Amino acid sequence: MSGGEWTVKGADSGFGCGEDGGEFPLLVKILFPADKLSVQVHPDDAQAKAMGETRGKTECWYVLEAEPGATVALGLKAGVGAREVAASVESGTMELLLEHVPVSVGDMLFVDAGTVHAIGPGVVLLETQQTSDVTYRLYDYGRPRELHLEKGLQVIKAETQAGKVVPQEMGGFTRLIEQRYFVVDRFEISATRERTVAFAGAGCLVGLAGSGVVRTPDGELELTPGRAVVVPMGDGDVVVETKAGVSFARCVAPV
Repeated sequence: MSGGEWTVKGADSGFGCGEDGGEFPLLVKILFPADKLSVQVHPDDAQAKAMGETRGKTECWYVLEAEPGATVALGLKAGVGAREVAASVESGTMELLLEHVPVSVGDMLFVDAGTVHAIGPGVVLLETQQTSDVTYRLYDYGRPRELHLEKGLQVIKAETQAGKVVPQEMGGFTRLIEQRYFVVDRFEISATRERTVAFAGAGCLVGLAGSGVVRTPDGELELTPGRAVVVPMGDGDVVVETKAGVSFARCVAPV
């Protein structure tokens, strides 16, 4: 599995929500790291604005693949705060302060702003987040990249709501997570079926398994694993049709 990420976002004013200046309201990524990614933290909206940024960055991870024994770093151990983090960066022991959460395929994890976190090889994640690239790198395993320790220490939260989310069956689909900035659902359609998928606002469908066709007001688009179909604001419901069965995620911004 080679490392990298794929990102889905909208830059055209026709994709977005008016209060955000025409931006697409979500970033949706597939992360497949080949090595440990840096230890990071993101500000919340209030912190970001105080630092001259447009908004903060809250995100979630849906586990698509996981090797046996795979973990993600999610939060700090009890009693650890900014002082201990700063000292561990200096001594190169930052990893020892992180909570490492075992993960399996199908897990959903909430990563709210202020949560110190990191991922590494052995997992593939579908990440849904606020439209923001504000990232403060705290630790990078000795690699010669810029750290943002001063800002990062200001936004660290010793206690957050981060962790695994219990899925909910909603009658026809599974709600993986529902938060202020995004809702992510999983749909399973069996062979030779079609399904109307509701969109009250902007969002996208991301293929997880199998194959299908998405019919939108603009035509038909193929839906296969790893491929995303963007549904702009105002397009409304779409129809997904499959001959052999398809599984996909619906990622939307609440309206």
